[in-house]
Amino acid sequence: MAVILCYGDSNTHGTRPMALAGVSERFDVGRRWPDVMAAELGDSHQVIAEGLPGRTTVHDDMVEGGARNGLSVLPAILHSHKPLDLMVLMLGTNDLKNRFSVTAYEIARSVERLVLATRAEQLVDRIVIVAPAPVRECGTLVDVFAGAEARQQGLEAHLQDVAGRLGCGFVAAGDTVAVSGRDGVHWEEEAHLRFGAVMAKALRTDLA
Repeated sequence: MAVILCYGDSNTHGTRPMALAGVSERFDVGRRWPDVMAAELGDSHQVIAEGLPGRTTVHDDMVEGGARNGLSVLPAILHSHKPLDLMVLMLGTNDLKNRFSVTAYEIARSVERLVLATRAEQLVDRIVIVAPAPVRECGTLVDVFAGAEARQQGLEAHLQDVAGRLGCGFVAAGDTVAVSGRDGVHWEEEAHLRFGAVMAKALRTDLA
């Protein structure tokens, strides 16, 4: 059985678009994209959804708190779920929050650090980098992500470059889904269903 770890943030967790900033709800089991991908891939695959709302690539969040630094907790998560055959890595959206003030290039470099840290643990070599769907400055999270649309320019290209240099697979989520206008960050249920099917198709080649 091939074991796939999906390492991400609230959109991997299945967080619904927020009606009120800071108050989150989750889509039902089976309606989140990792669950949809698992169903598409079948019983010969185990999909582990490791999504934490607010997770960044390498940054501690002094406003929201919690263990949201994706780099610091990564080794423990990898060892918790071993053996692993493939990791899907989709992070970077929360780095676009105004409080972090980082560029698209720096976010891509941070994702590169995550890939190198993963391989240093020698638990999984095959990694697929997913460029997050572009955020929009609208809805309930408009103040949290002020300036994000400008800062994210070039992110997809930078992440694709990282994937090419490090021998990772690459998928651009924005080719398949768009964020909800209700908060500018999270996906509607239909987007989860569509993206899960797209990811299953993409991973069949990597797992062949």
